[in-house]
Amino acid sequence: MSDSTETGEATVPGDTTLAALAHASALVASFFGPILFLILADDDDELVKQNAKNALNFQIVVFVALVVSGLLTVVLVGFLLLPIVGVIDLVLVLIATVRANDGEVYAYPYTPDII
Repeated sequence: MSDSTETGEATVPGDTTLAALAHASALVASFFGPILFLILADDDDELVKQNAKNALNFQIVVFVALVVSGLLTVVLVGFLLLPIVGVIDLVLVLIATVRANDGEVYAYPYTPDII
């Protein structure tokens, strides 16, 4: 049913377009995009559900990082951290979108399973 690729990511059958959009929607709608795809995913489409959960978990971590960076602007460190968090979010979401489009379940690095 699922196999591992050389990167350690699992390949799962399912709608690759919706799985990729679950990640890409985070660029437009933050964590609301992955929530929408998680709700709309078919019950038997594990690829979309797993990618949407991973995207949602990552967007929660990004939101927390942005709040912490915003608070740290008081001591001027946050002005450096805010763009760094934004660039990391953009790059990892683009990588995840491409991997999901290839049929992989992409797990973001250093992201706990919150959902």
